[in-house]
Amino acid sequence: MVEGFKPFGVPMSRKPPMFILFEEYEAIRLVDYENLTHMEAAEKMEISRPTFSRIYDQARQNVAKAFVEGNPIIFKGGDYSLDHFWYKCKGCFQVIFSERKENKCPFCSENQLEKINNE
Repeated sequence: MVEGFKPFGVPMSRKPPMFILFEEYEAIRLVDYENLTHMEAAEKMEISRPTFSRIYDQARQNVAKAFVEGNPIIFKGGDYSLDHFWYKCKGCFQVIFSERKENKCPFCSENQLEKINNE
């Protein structure tokens, strides 16, 4: 599973990491990747729209700070549950998020998927 990101050419020991909670990651994924409104994303996460907006704003601030200051980003804990399927392809190392079970990687067509959640 992807556990975070780090700036190219900067050793992890040189900068303190920014921690992004899994619910913050999910907020960014829903709005910026899936293009949902804050209301739609809040409903998917089963939280209020104001709570969603606070989570989303905090996540974007943390990501922006990491980008500007060159800090690594580490995903960690928080209050979350997974109701979808997450896989990591052993062939191309892509992380796949799906609403259904997958047998083949959509990126490289290999059938070497490792399930990375227990749902």
